[in-house]
Amino acid sequence: MNYVNVGERAAGRQVGSSSRVERVSMSLRGPGGWERGCEPSNFNYGAEDYDAEGNEEPKALPEGSETMPYIDESPTMSPQLSARGQESGDGVSPTPTDGLNTGVDAGKGLEMRKLVLSGFLASEEIYINQLEALLLPMKPLKATATTSQPVLTLQQIETIFYKIQDIYEIHKEFYDNLCPKVQQWDSNITMGHLFQKLASQLGVYKAFVDNYKIALETAEKCSHSNNQFQKISEVTPTGTLLYKPIDRVTRSTLVLHDLLKHTPSDHPDYPLLQDALRISQNFLSSINEDIDPRRTAVTTPKGETRQLIKDGFLVELSEGSRKLRHVFLFTDVLLCAKLKKTAVGKHQQYDCKWYVPLADLVFPSPEESEHCPQVHVIPDHELEDMKMKISAIKSEVQKEKANKGQSRAIERLKKKMFENEFWLLLNSPAIPFRIHNRNGKSYLFLLSSDYERSEWREAIQKLQKKDLQAFVLSSVELQVLTGSCFKLRTVHNIPVTSNKDDDESPGLYGFLHVIVHSAKGFKQSANLYCTLEVDSFGYFVSKAKTRVFRDTTEPQWNEEFEIELEGSQSLRILCYEKCYDKTKLNKDNNEIVDKIMGKGQIQLDPQAVQTKNWHMDVIEMNGIKVEFSMKFTSRDMSLKRTPSKKQTGVFGVKISVVTKRERSKVPYIVRQCIEEVEKRGIEEVGIYRISGVATDIQALKAVFDANNKDILVMLSDMDINAIAGTLKLYFRELPEPLLTDRLYPAFMEGIALSDPAAKENCMMHLLRSLPDPNLITFLFLLEHLKRVAEKEPINKMSLHNLATVFGPTLLRPSEGESKGHLTLASDIWSHDVMAQVQVLLYYLQHPPISFTELKRNTLYFSTDV
Repeated sequence: MNYVNVGERAAGRQVGSSSRVERVSMSLRGPGGWERGCEPSNFNYGAEDYDAEGNEEPKALPEGSETMPYIDESPTMSPQLSARGQESGDGVSPTPTDGLNTGVDAGKGLEMRKLVLSGFLASEEIYINQLEALLLPMKPLKATATTSQPVLTLQQIETIFYKIQDIYEIHKEFYDNLCPKVQQWDSNITMGHLFQKLASQLGVYKAFVDNYKIALETAEKCSHSNNQFQKISEVTPTGTLLYKPIDRVTRSTLVLHDLLKHTPSDHPDYPLLQDALRISQNFLSSINEDIDPRRTAVTTPKGETRQLIKDGFLVELSEGSRKLRHVFLFTDVLLCAKLKKTAVGKHQQYDCKWYVPLADLVFPSPEESEHCPQVHVIPDHELEDMKMKISAIKSEVQKEKANKGQSRAIERLKKKMFENEFWLLLNSPAIPFRIHNRNGKSYLFLLSSDYERSEWREAIQKLQKKDLQAFVLSSVELQVLTGSCFKLRTVHNIPVTSNKDDDESPGLYGFLHVIVHSAKGFKQSANLYCTLEVDSFGYFVSKAKTRVFRDTTEPQWNEEFEIELEGSQSLRILCYEKCYDKTKLNKDNNEIVDKIMGKGQIQLDPQAVQTKNWHMDVIEMNGIKVEFSMKFTSRDMSLKRTPSKKQTGVFGVKISVVTKRERSKVPYIVRQCIEEVEKRGIEEVGIYRISGVATDIQALKAVFDANNKDILVMLSDMDINAIAGTLKLYFRELPEPLLTDRLYPAFMEGIALSDPAAKENCMMHLLRSLPDPNLITFLFLLEHLKRVAEKEPINKMSLHNLATVFGPTLLRPSEGESKGHLTLASDIWSHDVMAQVQVLLYYLQHPPISFTELKRNTLYFSTDV
């Protein structure tokens, strides 16, 4: 008998080995047997497909796990096995009734049930196919076991294929019963009893799990000692297929959760599905307790257990250039690696760049660290340009999908998006994180977030409290350790949106309003402040900072911030103690390093924050509790301009009305805010980009609206970012944008002209077409922004930065137009927004424009707009 052919048959029946949920277009089983039609798999570039500099690497076959994986029983997680991070809690998922079935629309819910079931049935078909592939070699192997030349003994066969036949029969019966119900769907169909029966048979899986590690070890030993079985294993990756039953329970649990969510509570299926979910979750919790201690362990040559504590992608500054590294923190060593380039079909492995035993690892204090080579910081405008390009590609991908475009075109766009996101991930970090080996060399990482730097530092310092010994790894030991990284890693993909499944949350686009109220739990008085971070384009950025509350254990900030979200899913709050000791300067960036007192993170649940009311919450961090409130405004809602009902104020009132009433050419509020910024804020880092305290801005708004005589005194005492924010708010709340609704389409067309002379003619003519109050105010603001940009070396605000801040405010489509433009939340960075920025940038880069000269000149292009 030719065993290789048996293996080839098995391989031919196998459909995929990815841990993601497979998506198939299903032609359900007919009389003639199985029919399978698979759509092209979603284009996905994981970390393993690219080297550390972003060059594409050949695909490789997945590798089976040697240690028992952790099974995530949480219904809110992705439907895949994942290793828990060290910070994760160990609690069991919410009970089936928690958060489920609130206000299910009966018709829509039943339709969603059908969609969920169809998708699950498709993946169930693939799963049965995979079990068939695993069982195919078993019968011929058993047939030879009683001959004089057995490939494997009966005991080895029973160990490797333990309970696979039983699991196959359970799922085959389940599929055969569920399939006709989905094919002949109507609203009265019930199938909860099928899921309840499936859940009641999970004891078979428990037996399989208990035997899992022995099965893998036996298969590996047999493969090494028996050439015939090794050939079968090469074409039928037994280890990978044995992983599938463990993965399946997690997915079934997730489907139960989704079905319950879309099943009315008075439906006959509801209690049955509820019971099935309860059984499944309890099962997952029980087996996690058994396997959790072994999930990330590797044994050293000396027989000691070395456990992976944390891993992730970091940008290393190496030989003057940025490299993306995968960093692994074990119980006794920190290892920095990158994926090797491998030939097609070969197993992928990591290449160790360096390692430092934790006993030899020290963090040099900022003032002690030697001066590092100058870090080349990418200008903000280049980062913003790249964000715009990525968002424009995202929009193209969505349009292609909506129009059912060719998969090759979509794949091409996704590849381009990945390349741009990878560039952004590599070039955006600027916060230094230095690691030093007490025996000599230092290593420098650049991070985007102080939160992330603190996490790595704390995890390492916690391990260093144990009695650690210095050591040197032999080349063989290093090879074994590096080889284990691929199997033990918990972070598999580069954190970019092109690595996400289509059904994963795209995040929130719009404005998050956050009030940081107070904090408690400090043991001694200190000078305290908080910063807020949100994720954007795969990394976290700091968006706001409270005032320093001096010499207190219970700071009461009560400060409100408006934070722009770009596909954000998480909010982080960090609490610091302000350091005023100028001797503690960080030589990497010449800044005093403040001490992090605590940090915490929450998920931005769209359902929780997308309400008109404030949502109050508390973040607990190292015994400290920070109280805050938040609410969210979507991008399309923020575009709506609401005219003021009281025409006596200045906010929300036409600019022509205000200037006529004041008998001025430029509104008083614009003149005063600009004067104050030029007096004491023109050198402020991030002026106009960093949010002012919202309560201060609202106070200034009220004073200007009331035309209070104390305006000047209040301005002189107010934080400069609040004054800058008041100016931006004034332009944003105008009934129509400064450059008018009527001229908006012409500005969009003018900036797109490629001939410089035609563009100049058109853009100047458009300015001349503006009403005089609008034009004079615009030119006044333009000259101010140019003066701000002259201080770019100090305030870090280039012309491009300023155009990005003000462009969409001065030149945005009317509400009617915006509805057509904002069909997707991610159109925040659409082509229109890019064009709005480019219009303002054109005028900012133009030589001084005089109102008198502009009105006097006769232009060739004089057609009415």
